[in-house]
Amino acid sequence: MKKQFAVIGCGRFGTSVATKLAELGSEVMVVDKNEDVIQQLSDTVTYAVQADATDENALKSLGIRNFDVAIVTIGGDIQASILVTLMIKELGVKHIIAKAQNDLHAKVLYRIGADRVVFPEREMGIRIAKNLISDNILDFIELAPEYSIVEIIALDEWLGKSLKELNIRAQYGINVMAIKNGLNINIAINANEIIKNGDVLVVIGHNDDLNQLSHK
Repeated sequence: MKKQFAVIGCGRFGTSVATKLAELGSEVMVVDKNEDVIQQLSDTVTYAVQADATDENALKSLGIRNFDVAIVTIGGDIQASILVTLMIKELGVKHIIAKAQNDLHAKVLYRIGADRVVFPEREMGIRIAKNLISDNILDFIELAPEYSIVEIIALDEWLGKSLKELNIRAQYGINVMAIKNGLNINIAINANEIIKNGDVLVVIGHNDDLNQLSHK
């Protein structure tokens, strides 16, 4: 059964999230006060509703409690963001993701029931910075303050060797989750997998270990 997502607030970030979820085949409802924005998204998502999300009766009428995940991406209005997060929590939404403007805003969102708080601009800035400082890092996703997933181009000294020979976990303190080469991705890797030219390894590990690896 498809997951159902409600995206509340359709600025650049909210629109991007809603559009991508719809592309991936999910059922998506977007809610925003701006009629023009709703019109633009109406052909992209499952439901596009013009409504004031700070109105509890409006939220109830949308059946918000029936959605698996609600994503609160209200932009500059911190008070509205907090109010909407609180209301959808009380209405029984199972999982809530909210966008925060700053650390204090994030703390309040967690206190009132957000399951996850995101800082899109900050997180994108970190990803870009990580990519810029290392030639062999292609992408970077922070999982927690100390752990990340990284796509790294296979080092020259790895080519022609198996994962068993390289003993990457012992040598570098990281785990290989998948190997990509062009459009092919192998997630069923084994210890005898030979690293080839053009391979990109998707690895997970502590940031200290990943940083050392990225400077090799």
